[in-house]
Amino acid sequence: MSKYELVIYWSNEDDAFIAEVPELPGCMADGATYQKAVSNAERVIGEWVETARDLGRSIPEPRGRLLYA
Repeated sequence: MSKYELVIYWSNEDDAFIAEVPELPGCMADGATYQKAVSNAERVIGEWVETARDLGRSIPEPRGRLLYA
């Protein structure tokens, strides 16, 4: 389980729940249900971190409290 914060909302345009990870630029996932969006976000976070590591990019530490709202 990731320690990164998620912002989850319903998108009428996508007809799905969207889970954004504000601390990881461009990292987001969707799902037909809230739970599926969270599950997909967990997978995408892992892929984001792995790709950043492979490219030698810095990986932000999870901050624990939403600082972007």
